[in-house]
Amino acid sequence: MKAAVLYEPNTPLVVEEISTRKPASREVLVKTAFAGLCHSDLHFIEGLYPHPLPAVLGHEAAGIVEAVGPDVTYVKPGDHVISCLAVFCGTCEMCLSGRPGICSNTEVKLPPGKAQRLEWEKSDQLHSFMNLSSFAEQMLVHENALVKIRDDMPLDRAALIGCGVLTGFGAVATTAGVMPGETVAIIGCGGVGMAAVNGAWIAGAGRIIAIDTNAAKLQLATKLGATDILNPADGDPIERVREMTGGGVHHAIECLGLKETAEQAFRMTARGGTATIVGMVPYGLNIEVHGFDLLFERRLQGSMMGGGSFRTDMPRLIELYLQDRLHLDDWISERITLEEVNDGFDAMRSGKGIRSIIAF
Repeated sequence: MKAAVLYEPNTPLVVEEISTRKPASREVLVKTAFAGLCHSDLHFIEGLYPHPLPAVLGHEAAGIVEAVGPDVTYVKPGDHVISCLAVFCGTCEMCLSGRPGICSNTEVKLPPGKAQRLEWEKSDQLHSFMNLSSFAEQMLVHENALVKIRDDMPLDRAALIGCGVLTGFGAVATTAGVMPGETVAIIGCGGVGMAAVNGAWIAGAGRIIAIDTNAAKLQLATKLGATDILNPADGDPIERVREMTGGGVHHAIECLGLKETAEQAFRMTARGGTATIVGMVPYGLNIEVHGFDLLFERRLQGSMMGGGSFRTDMPRLIELYLQDRLHLDDWISERITLEEVNDGFDAMRSGKGIRSIIAF
């Protein structure tokens, strides 16, 4: 099968012929239909996060089950599925307390370098990425890295739910717990940020402030539910948000993964407000807040994959899409081939569009 391989950081991905073994116990072989290009992949391409190489990247995808290994009970060949990097065991403390996204069982959620699912004659080990490696024509995964979905859901839209939409929507609805009438500021209007905007609108937020330097993205944000738009190039976003809201927002959702914007998110919250950091701040960087501000019950928290349970959340998001409340059609900027994957990341770097989707 064809797959896009990252040899070294800051080099283009190379499409190679690789293979994978047959499914073992509780493993599933999926024919990849669509895979989204996520900014998290770019973090690893640019070396901002460590990972053993060479590796097949990609973690946002949807496809059709081709084969199942022994002891698989959840899916069967022919099922339509969404992949999820937050593979869970179902038995650890995190899973049993309702937070499978941060499952701690490394026998199921294999750490980087441990998986032996990809085979390649050019290397002793071709590493898997996020237990998925969706930039390939097939994925061999644990059954708990999949969500079975209804057959009438378009698989290109379903792929978006696998990471970006689930993460942004869940950060608002689950992690932050936005209530009807509350004010929300969303920093960064890429795929995750747009999902946060749309999620805040569905949650009934009274005021939704979309913040980005890209005018086209800000205009799309208004279509998805933003009541106000703000370009940081026009002035200090903290001062402007606090002025617009009379002291700050109930919730600030940071979707860029930058130290500066993470700190801005906290500083634009009101007393009792919460800043939720969704973006992946580069490894090794610290976020600084004024300790005095914590006296007024302002909170800073992270969110992993939306903070919920993806086997219940993903089907619900599909229903919202089919009801025309979650506007996934507006997410897809272009459909590309696997051979065009580097062009897709170039478009991401330049800020063009929301999501490029690889069509296999």
